[in-house]
Amino acid sequence: MVAASPRQLAFLALRAVHRGAFADVALDRVLDHTKLGASDRRLLTELVYGSVRRQRTLDALINQLAKKKASQQSPDLRLLFHLGLYQLRYLTQVPVSAAVNTTVDLAKHNGLAGLAGFVNGLLRQYIRLTETQSNPLDDVLQLPENPISRLGVLHSYPDWIIQVWLDQFGAAETEKLCLWFNQPPTIDLRVNPLRVDIETVESAMQSAGIAVKRLPGLPQALRLPASVGAIHELPGFAEGWWMVQDSSAQLVAHLVDPQPGEMIVDACAAPGGKALHLAELMQDQGTVWACDRTRSRLKKLEQNAKRLQLTSVRQQLGDSCKLTQFHGQADRVLVDAPCSGLGTLHRHADARWRQTPETVQELALLQGQLLRQSATWVKPGGYLVYATCTLHPAENEAVIQAFLLEHPHWQVDYTLTHEIIAAFLDPAGWIKILPHHHSMDGFFMTRLQRSTMAYVT
Repeated sequence: MVAASPRQLAFLALRAVHRGAFADVALDRVLDHTKLGASDRRLLTELVYGSVRRQRTLDALINQLAKKKASQQSPDLRLLFHLGLYQLRYLTQVPVSAAVNTTVDLAKHNGLAGLAGFVNGLLRQYIRLTETQSNPLDDVLQLPENPISRLGVLHSYPDWIIQVWLDQFGAAETEKLCLWFNQPPTIDLRVNPLRVDIETVESAMQSAGIAVKRLPGLPQALRLPASVGAIHELPGFAEGWWMVQDSSAQLVAHLVDPQPGEMIVDACAAPGGKALHLAELMQDQGTVWACDRTRSRLKKLEQNAKRLQLTSVRQQLGDSCKLTQFHGQADRVLVDAPCSGLGTLHRHADARWRQTPETVQELALLQGQLLRQSATWVKPGGYLVYATCTLHPAENEAVIQAFLLEHPHWQVDYTLTHEIIAAFLDPAGWIKILPHHHSMDGFFMTRLQRSTMAYVT
């Protein structure tokens, strides 16, 4: 491992993202090959994720300050501007001089020495604009008149996502969503009640100087403070006391409500958080079939099951759209469907730029296929839970409504009395977690029940 400056590493990671890498993969790659202290790791992480999240806003500033549009700048120069402007605009803890000087140094050390003066001039031009504002709350960023593009440029989202949220939630709620998704994500733990009680985990964390807090209504959930360090080094990890799982994802297994001795099928299980939660809730008695088409992801599930000391989880490699061996056998099925992830944009910094209206429609077709096939696995009278981590109705309500129109022997289960679920349940029979209301990832989920009666189709 070698030492390097966090800004240079951020530049290398951002260059990889520009060339097609996922932001988290690019960041992990540079972190794995360098030796940084905790504060430098935090700065590196902030620079990479922040620059990716705020890409549209930063490009708008380049367009405003330079003669050439951001899209016309060389890729490396554009990334340097992103890094410099991000620090000046969003990182109050970084001195202005440090933001400028280090960005100029990056230009000199990455083949752009001839443009170092240009970099210096543009960043100082931005500083001068901010210094001439009579009201500190005024913004130097010039915004479009169109209200959709205005929100998109200000908060850095593509117009189509803004439109989807405006149609559902209105302008005020959409802006709150935009603000929320631009915050760094929290990390939640799900305590394994078969190994330990939540009080013991709390005590162990507090003894290690980690001020965890409980989340109301979720009996197994603890939220870690920011910048907690390496997860695998925290108390109780090796002992299988807990695993990382966002609080909204923890609701899904409670909605499934598995009972000891049942057969459960998780159609899209890897990396395994929900399948393992199902095993915990059913006292590790019965069988949870964890299905996934990727062997390496199932390997991760196997490792976590071993660490949590859960023995009821079985693996099934294959495409759940084509699996037939569970036909009519399952008491309950979970379809945690692949989705656009528009409820987790704070965690996946580049998802807002990778997804498009076209990819959403492709995903909706896949979701419908998964739902139809997995429904054949359920016994008469059994249950199927459909869940996504997106806030797009084409992947949520529309998928369920289309399924119910085609399958008259299925209906939304309106009889839910589970106290953990009741607080989130909509009169329509589904749960939609809005992050800015519930302080957790955005999720959609609903439970369907198969009739005990026979139908001729």
